[in-house]
This record gives sequence, C-alpha cells and structure tokens, in this order.
Amino acid sequence: MPITVIVADDQAMVRDGIATLLGAADDIDVVAQARDGSEAVRLAAEHRPDVVVMDVRMPVMDGLEATREITAPAGGASAGEGADGPRVLVLTTFDLDEYVYEALGAGASGFLLKDAPVDDLRAAVRTVARGDALLAPSVTKRLIADIAARRRDRVHARPEAYADLTPREADVLRLVARGLSNAEIAAELVVSEQTVKTHVGRILMKLDLRDRTQAVVFAYENGVV
Repeated sequence: MPITVIVADDQAMVRDGIATLLGAADDIDVVAQARDGSEAVRLAAEHRPDVVVMDVRMPVMDGLEATREITAPAGGASAGEGADGPRVLVLTTFDLDEYVYEALGAGASGFLLKDAPVDDLRAAVRTVARGDALLAPSVTKRLIADIAARRRDRVHARPEAYADLTPREADVLRLVARGLSNAEIAAELVVSEQTVKTHVGRILMKLDLRDRTQAVVFAYENGVV
C-alpha cells in the first residue's frame, strides 16, 4: 500500500511542487492539498493520511495549531493509543524557526528544511510514516537540547512512569535519544533488531508517547541523557 500524504502550504506553487515531487514516487500517494492549517485539519480528518507535510506559517490557522489538532488522540485516548493517526512532517525555511520547537512539542514527528534534496524529502515522508523520528541532520542535537533547556526549569523529577521502565528499556531509551537507529541499538546491546522494536513499543506505551520523536524530547527534558 502506498503512503498517503496531504500537503499543507499557503503558497500554491510551493504546495503543487511538493505534491508533484512526492507523487512521482511509486510508494507515495498525495491524496489532498491544503491552503492553510484549518483546511489541513479538515482534510486530515476526512482522508486519514499516513503523513501530513505541514508548512509552519499559514493564514487562518498556522501549522503549529494544525499539528496540535491533527496529532491529538481521538475520543479521549492516550497519546500511545492514538499513535495510529496521521503523523506530521514539518517543513520550514529556517532551521531556527521558533515555531518548529513548538511544533515538535505539539506532536510533530519530523522536521525538514525546504531546501532539502528531493530524495531527502521522500525519505523523510517514509521515515515519519513508519513511526521513526526525523529531524534535519544539521539541527537535530541543537533542536532537542533547546527544547529541553526551555522546559527543564519546570521539571523537578522524572515522571513516575519512567520508574516503570525495565533497566533494558531505559538503556534503549537513552540510545534512541542519542539518535541511534534500531539496527544500531541492536548492535550496541547485542540483541536482535526485532527485540529493539519490541522495547521501543513498550517504552512508548509506558510513557504514553506517540512516537520516537516524543521519546527523544522526553529523554532530554527529564535528564535521561
């Protein structure tokens, strides 16, 4: 099955260009385009895509608020229970855009600069669709560290849920926060990649997190790394 995508951008030429570039890939199907955040929310509810490629600055409703609404668990479900909903890949022009920090906090699963190569954009959609974290390589560590620094003064202790992690799950969380892939974590811990996937799934469930991106932010915010 192809990865279904909605492209949200207020500039028609940019929006059409992204849709065309993504749609040219055999495994990606652009099912709709949105001119603003409000329309992105409506279309996401209608089409239930795998990924919403979201611009940040848009009229009516910006990408931040749209991201928050799209990724909010439906029907009172927890974040972990809502993990099957659409994932948001934020595209922005500037790697220090203040809205990007907030978008990740609002539930975005990925962040990529608009000047990224086409292959990187398609790879980003695939990465986010399968539930992995995706941040522009040039800003990954700085971005996460900044999110943590902005909120650390409000964190007095690790959440009780962290205590529910087994020692091995805590090890996996630290390695996820360092940016390692499942294969790299498996090599580090000398276990199978499937075992790592199982650990990651349990971590997300226990900490009530949506995906790996939120797990990385959690780890930095709470002093795990």
